Amino acid sequence: MAYSIEKQTSNWVNKVPEVTIFFWLIKMMSTTVGETAADFLNVNLHFGLTHTSVVMAALLALALFFQIRTKHYVPSLYWISVVLISVFGTLLTDNLTDHFGVPLAVSTMMFAGLLLTTFGIWYTKEKTLSIHAIDSVKRELFYWIAILFTFALGTAAGDWVAEGLQLGYVNAAILFGALIAMTAVAHFRFKIDAVLCFWIAYILTRPLGASCGDLLSQPIANGGLGLGTTLTSSLFLITIVGLVGYLTMTEKKVTQ
Repeated sequence: MAYSIEKQTSNWVNKVPEVTIFFWLIKMMSTTVGETAADFLNVNLHFGLTHTSVVMAALLALALFFQIRTKHYVPSLYWISVVLISVFGTLLTDNLTDHFGVPLAVSTMMFAGLLLTTFGIWYTKEKTLSIHAIDSVKRELFYWIAILFTFALGTAAGDWVAEGLQLGYVNAAILFGALIAMTAVAHFRFKIDAVLCFWIAYILTRPLGASCGDLLSQPIANGGLGLGTTLTSSLFLITIVGLVGYLTMTEKKVTQ
């Protein structure tokens, strides 16, 4: 039977996990891994930016194929897709900067425009941007396109603020962390729309993660802590695997 992206089956359930502290922890670390892993493959393993981009595009396409084919939330599959799309989103910005000489300020505005366009089309078609309603293939495709642009936008914005505006990694991390805190206050204290606040926080965690990744991995002479991309990527990947393993076991207990 042909698999149509227009079909919404009755046994579909929401494909995105509940937004808990674990969600934000893994999301935050996946953004850091996206920043450091791209550098690791490009520089340390000498893949080069083009080959790294091709490899990650293939892996991401494979992961999303299986992610979209499943009809329920699978923690390991979902978070593998997030980590890979984080790396690929970073590479989109890096390619524009290094290969085409596009200024980070321009990349930031361009990806912001693409993300807003995606949200506009998504809302026009589906009348919701809620992640609690990712229950059809069409909605999930909109979701992953939006996620890709949030990572690319976050990378460009984070690098622009930290390097282009010369605020440094620490100040950039503090800035984006403060903006996330303000978003949380806006929602919990002033009851600003939950969907709007979620997407603002989701976008901001990317430059926060990028700034933290650079802070940990970059040499001390460049304003970092000098841990290197290998150690930084390994530490966060191990933590992500542990948390996803915990969520997988919890999910099995809930469904039994």
